[in-house]
Amino acid sequence: MMISDFSLHFAPEVQQALNDNRPVVALESTIISHGMPFPHNLQVALEVEQTIRDNGAVPATIAILDGQVHVGLQDEKLRAFAELSDVVKCSRRDLGFVLAKRHNGATTVAATMIFAHRAGIRFFATGGIGGVHRGAESSWDVSADLQEFNASHVAVFSAGAKAILDLPKTLEVLETSGVPVIGFKTLEFPAFYTRSSGLPLQMSAESPKDLAAILYHGWSAEVLKGCLIANPIPQAHALDAATIEAAIERTIAQANQEGVQGKELTPFLLKHLNAITAGSSQQANRALVLNNAAVAAQTASAYHSLVP
Repeated sequence: MMISDFSLHFAPEVQQALNDNRPVVALESTIISHGMPFPHNLQVALEVEQTIRDNGAVPATIAILDGQVHVGLQDEKLRAFAELSDVVKCSRRDLGFVLAKRHNGATTVAATMIFAHRAGIRFFATGGIGGVHRGAESSWDVSADLQEFNASHVAVFSAGAKAILDLPKTLEVLETSGVPVIGFKTLEFPAFYTRSSGLPLQMSAESPKDLAAILYHGWSAEVLKGCLIANPIPQAHALDAATIEAAIERTIAQANQEGVQGKELTPFLLKHLNAITAGSSQQANRALVLNNAAVAAQTASAYHSLVP
């Protein structure tokens, strides 16, 4: 028996843009529900959407409300989602359960890629992807985000992977999986809150037009699925590397002491890191997300000029 009652619910602005073959950029919703407190989360979500519009594309925040997947949230729905407290953090494994139970769900990078791909949206802006957690050699804690790059045909724009992770191992998993990591105006993998990690990249692009050409040829030749665009945080908002690393180590030690693990670990670490840094990590997070949104929208616009 075929089950065919699932459908995506498109915001009118997003549906019209897709119908007109205009550029659309997807946005995740975990950053709203699990990344920042209200009302800061709503303010940043609105800023990110406006940044995408200002750079020539239409934003599509993806979230699950009462078991329905929304591709694009109009202002009243975005505000309602930002105020919710009963939101499940959803990766691929959680989606069937959340949809069946009619729960509210926030999409991680992996889940956002899934629904963006299904909606025909090629571009997705986020803060940082999940990856291999520190100590994964004993915990085996590896984000499902990494696997999704080989399932969904989406270009993900991020400031690298979250700095709380093991960045060398994260890059190694991406390389082993054949996922292209392209530095935007850099040949070094950014470390989220800082512009450099000391980890070299093999590919870079100097402009959104350059990125668009790489993606267009890769997808046209059917040799590319997902792709990670590593876009460093703007210099003016970058944090001191030694200071943020010390804060991360303190936060991880606290998580280990309290036994926090699994999908609750990243929200815990980000919340406590913000407290330790007196809010500077959250300010940096806002700046890098806005920067990623701008570059994603510019690239999406350039890509659409190439499509026949």
